[in-house]
Amino acid sequence: MNGTILVADDHPLFRQALSMAIASVAPAARVVEAGTLAAAAKAAGDAPDLALITLDLKMPGAIGYSGIALLHAERPDVPILVVSSAEGAKVADEARAFGAVGFLRKDADLARIEDAIRVALGGQSAVPASAEPVDQVRREVANLTPTQLKVLLAVLDGKLNKQIAFDLGMSESTVKAHMTAVMRKLDVQNRTQAALIARSLGLDLIA
Repeated sequence: MNGTILVADDHPLFRQALSMAIASVAPAARVVEAGTLAAAAKAAGDAPDLALITLDLKMPGAIGYSGIALLHAERPDVPILVVSSAEGAKVADEARAFGAVGFLRKDADLARIEDAIRVALGGQSAVPASAEPVDQVRREVANLTPTQLKVLLAVLDGKLNKQIAFDLGMSESTVKAHMTAVMRKLDVQNRTQAALIARSLGLDLIA
C-alpha cells in the first residue's frame, strides 16, 4: 500500500522496531515518527494520506487514554493500533472504546505485531457496538474535537481558564466556549462534573 503510517512512541529504539515491522508489511508506505503526543497530533494533521497510527499510551503529553481520544478526534477516518506496555485486564477494551482498532503489548512477538498492522491497514476493527450508558459517554468523549479535548485535559489537570487560555494561545472567552460545548456533549452542568466523568472513564488512570 501507499500512504503514510505514523509511529507515535517516546522510545526511539521501539519506533525503529515498529518501522521495520511496517516495512515488512507495507514496504511502499512512508513512515513518520513522533516522540510526544503534541508531535503526533501535528503529524497526523499534516499527512493527508495517513493510513494508520501506531500509538503508545505512555508518552509525553498523554494522560491515560487521552492520546487515543485526541488522535481519533484529529483523524477519525484513520485506524489507531495501540502498541503499549500499559498493563491491566481492561486496558485493551478501554483502548478500543476510545477509538483504537486494536491493542498489543510491546512484548508481543514480531509476527504478531506484523499481523496486527496488516489487519489494521485492512480497515478491520474489533470495536463492538454497545448501548451501555458508560459506552455512550466514552463515545461522546471520543467525539470531542481536538481543542475540546485539550481544554478538558487541562481542567483535569486543575488549571483555571486563564492558565488554559495562555497554554493554548486563545482567549478566556474561547476557553469558556469550548468548555460549554464539552459540558453540553457530556450532558453535565459544570466543569467539575465533566472532569469527574473524564476521570471515571480512565483519562487519567495510566501513569
